[in-house]
Amino acid sequence: MNLIRFALRKPISIMVLVAGLFFFGIGAVRDIKVDILPEMNLPVIYLAHSFAGYTPNQMESYFAKNYVNVMILANGVKDIETKNIQGLTLMKVTYYEGTNMAQAASEISALSNRIQSRFPPGSQPPFIIRFDASSLPIGQLVLSSKTRSNNELQDLANVYVRASFTAIPGLLSPPPFGGSPRTIEINVDPDLLRSHQLTADQIVEAIRTNNQTAPSGNLRIGDINYIIPTNNTIKEVKDFEKIPLFKGGVQNLYLGDVAQVKDGADITAGYALVNGKRSVYISIAKAGDASTWDVVQKLKSQLPKIQSTLPDDVTLSYEFDQSVHVINSLKSLIIEGIIGAVLTGLMVLLFLGDRRAALIVILTIPIAIISGVLFLKLFGQTINLMSLSGLALAIGILVDESTVTIENIHQHLDMGKPKALAIWDACKEIALPKLLILLCILAVFAPAFTMTGIPGALFLPLALAIGFSMIVSFLLSQTFVPVMANWLMKAHPKKEHPSNITDDEAEFNASGLTIESEKDTFDQKKILVQRADFNNDGKINFFERFRNRYMRFINRLFDYKKPVTLVYLFLSAGLVLLLLNTIGQDVFPKVNSSQFQLRLRAPDGTRLESTEDKAIMVLNELEKMIGKEHVAISSVYVGQHPAIFSVSPIYLFTAGPHEAVFQIGLKDYHVDMDVFKDEFRQRIKKILPDVKISFEPIELTDKVLSQGSPTPIEIRIAGKNKKRNEAYAKKLIAKLNKIDYLRDIQIAQPIKYPALDITIDRTRAAQLGIDMNDISRSLIASTSSSQYTEKNIWVDEKAGFSYNVQVQVPLNKMKSENDLKEIPLLKNESRPVLSDVATITPSFTYGENDNIGAMPYISVTANMDHVDLGTASKAVQQSIESLGELPRGLFIEQIGLSTVLKETMSSLQTGLLIAIMVIFLMLAANFQSFKISLVILTTVPAVVLGSLLLLVITGSTLNLQSYMGIIMSVGVSIANAVLIITNAEQLRKHNGNALQSAREAASLRLRPIIMTSIAMIAGMLPMAIGHGEGGDQISPLGRAVIGGLVFSTFTVLLILPLIFAWAMGKTPVHSLSLDPEDKESQHYISSLHPQNEK
Repeated sequence: MNLIRFALRKPISIMVLVAGLFFFGIGAVRDIKVDILPEMNLPVIYLAHSFAGYTPNQMESYFAKNYVNVMILANGVKDIETKNIQGLTLMKVTYYEGTNMAQAASEISALSNRIQSRFPPGSQPPFIIRFDASSLPIGQLVLSSKTRSNNELQDLANVYVRASFTAIPGLLSPPPFGGSPRTIEINVDPDLLRSHQLTADQIVEAIRTNNQTAPSGNLRIGDINYIIPTNNTIKEVKDFEKIPLFKGGVQNLYLGDVAQVKDGADITAGYALVNGKRSVYISIAKAGDASTWDVVQKLKSQLPKIQSTLPDDVTLSYEFDQSVHVINSLKSLIIEGIIGAVLTGLMVLLFLGDRRAALIVILTIPIAIISGVLFLKLFGQTINLMSLSGLALAIGILVDESTVTIENIHQHLDMGKPKALAIWDACKEIALPKLLILLCILAVFAPAFTMTGIPGALFLPLALAIGFSMIVSFLLSQTFVPVMANWLMKAHPKKEHPSNITDDEAEFNASGLTIESEKDTFDQKKILVQRADFNNDGKINFFERFRNRYMRFINRLFDYKKPVTLVYLFLSAGLVLLLLNTIGQDVFPKVNSSQFQLRLRAPDGTRLESTEDKAIMVLNELEKMIGKEHVAISSVYVGQHPAIFSVSPIYLFTAGPHEAVFQIGLKDYHVDMDVFKDEFRQRIKKILPDVKISFEPIELTDKVLSQGSPTPIEIRIAGKNKKRNEAYAKKLIAKLNKIDYLRDIQIAQPIKYPALDITIDRTRAAQLGIDMNDISRSLIASTSSSQYTEKNIWVDEKAGFSYNVQVQVPLNKMKSENDLKEIPLLKNESRPVLSDVATITPSFTYGENDNIGAMPYISVTANMDHVDLGTASKAVQQSIESLGELPRGLFIEQIGLSTVLKETMSSLQTGLLIAIMVIFLMLAANFQSFKISLVILTTVPAVVLGSLLLLVITGSTLNLQSYMGIIMSVGVSIANAVLIITNAEQLRKHNGNALQSAREAASLRLRPIIMTSIAMIAGMLPMAIGHGEGGDQISPLGRAVIGGLVFSTFTVLLILPLIFAWAMGKTPVHSLSLDPEDKESQHYISSLHPQNEK
């Protein structure tokens, strides 16, 4: 009340404070960081270790197992997962909540350095990165050219484009995708080697001795100090052809006689296709504390400058921009805010017929929202999809505080009071109930501070956005609203009066009010509240006719208050339980996105070029299906990443040359994406029957929530016996195939990868004078390249960069098993080849070895069609249980998004219960009655029922957003209940009759409750409709709130008075105070204060 008094006495101060709040709020809106998701602080660290040429089994044995053995010494480690493919170990270390991740990263780095001595010679240190929403790409910078090769574009991207990123603060990027690193290729001819009795390894040795990196010395002659460089390093690429190869004691043989030297690239591991043509792109990410929007905008502003450093025939473009989602969501929020404010104003105008009052209510909305952004910035939060959802939700409920104040001011004006007095009395009367209402709404978000994991990270920004906006709205209703009401609202017509008194005093004297009547306004309000419901000609208006009908109806219900209450409680509780068991469940609302990601898997071991052909066929089929004009952009990565770029698989993982990952953006193509995907599956199956496809998450929110799982459904089959794991995986797939709504069911790992096993006869090799080292070095140089056995560097003096020099046999020279057998091993008279010392046997092996800890596992993945995740997870769990008792040491469990769903639902259910308990205790403390608290909480079943019912009707699921809506509507409904119960309890203490008090309170509070409820529903309608970008994601939130509000309004007006009359009918009116000096207490001793009795 002191706040109200201060506002009325210092109106200019209030306007200055509001103006300052608005001014600094606008500054915060301009400066606050804009992100797609809030800072998740996920306790995950990735480690990538590459060692080119090693098989999956070797990577597992030499690297993964050693890492696991040492990483378990780290503090706070929850589990360790490893993926091992040819040339790469990718390890995911998950920690327990609350672990200091900066310290954990340092510890991982130290432990990985310590274990390096256990690895094979030549192994490089691993790449270590923390995983968060910021770790995922927010777009692609595409380089394309009609004349240049992918490898040239790769070098330009790596040397010039990435070097320009230092001018953009907060920008991170892995190496370019799509090309191979620039390399000096020494392509030897096997036939020429054999004719000159040479091996590829001898060519490597000749290059090593003729192209060396050595320091230069100094020579001091007289007063001059000379640097004495030599040409021990070859200057020009063509000079490699002049390296001499000594052939016994005869004439020299030169490298150019047996090999072609080329300034080219490493052996191709993968291709990038942009719009069906080979290109190169750079994935763009941001640092953890940077703003997504700022990074993207600064990058776009730098593009012309970066473009100027590239040749004219190379073009740059920024594609798959993820930042537009949050900006479009922000635009939608502004539109929803305007629509919500207008609709709210219309509701106030409709009920009060006062345009100026409606304007005051509307003005509080932008001030509260902008102030909410200011406090978000001050508390280190960002504008993201979750905080935007909170602000959008706040728009619908901000009107409650101001609307209640304005309506109560109108009631007091209708009593004939002077305007200033009416405003003071109105604000003072409802100050405490409004504070209680605010605390009830804030209490429902208290669980946000106790939630952990992904639900906690997502819920906290939403709760803070609503909380800050609501607090500001409450303060505005206590300060700004009364000041503006004094200035803008119309007063009663002035009448002549003596000059020695003010207009207000004269009006007060003429109204018939007294000091005594001022202290007790209930009787006046019962009589005069109807005045506002009469037209100027004295006729009863619409609302008064509605009030009369309402009172006649509720009077009839009072005769059956007990059975009505019991039926309501049992029926609502039963329906809530029924709907909870039938409604679908998801982590996040499904989005009918115009983008999708697809993984193509050709038969295991399919060579890169063949996989690329299949990928192009898929793109062509897509264009046939929807029309080329509807494909905005397509980006495909085919094959593996070059071993030198060990970080790249963290951003985009592929298991081998048989896989391709598509990212497709559509334009002007609006269909149900589930229907589209199903039809596309059938088309691909028809043209490529041996190919498997699987749709994967592309939206950043889905990628973060899935925590690395490629599909919503992923089942892990773990056990020491890999063959048994595989057998049970196939059994499970057979059962999952019987579930109609599951799609793309497959084993995620390549488990039948073709191999040619080379068995070397060591005795025979020794007889021929060769050993395993000779054989392996010749074999590697012929089937891969010498970079894995001998490091040799050439420096491009023009550019100042160094590049590998590698000896290799061209791929077109090694294309049969016979070519493999004829690999020369040693220069001597016997001229042995590989087949002289080894046998070659076709076989199959695992193309990927995955482990959880030290235990191998296989994953079964699946997508869903027109079904929610909760239903699908239950069906999958039933299929797992139908396998019967599992053998000892075999474990089958769902992972990925299903686990997140369980964690989210559990957290939200616990959060809702905590919120209800907090509200119950707070109400009990305010009313000094547990019974009244329980009476108010009887509205909760109706709220939950209304929310669930509208979600089911609109086809929405129970998810993080809709659950937030339910929790929010619980707070708002309790606010309405507080309004009516506060009045009813005050009346009961006044007249001692609970039934009469409930009846009168219902009549008194009918208009403000209906006004605020309809105004809030009107404010939430734009969100519930879900128009604009991101509308699909927040519409369930609005629908849950509207459903809860509709049902709670009916319950508060029709059922709550009955419950109050029944519950409080025999409750005494005396105070529970135990203070003997308190007049209200039944323990009061009047003789202690005899002067008060006189």
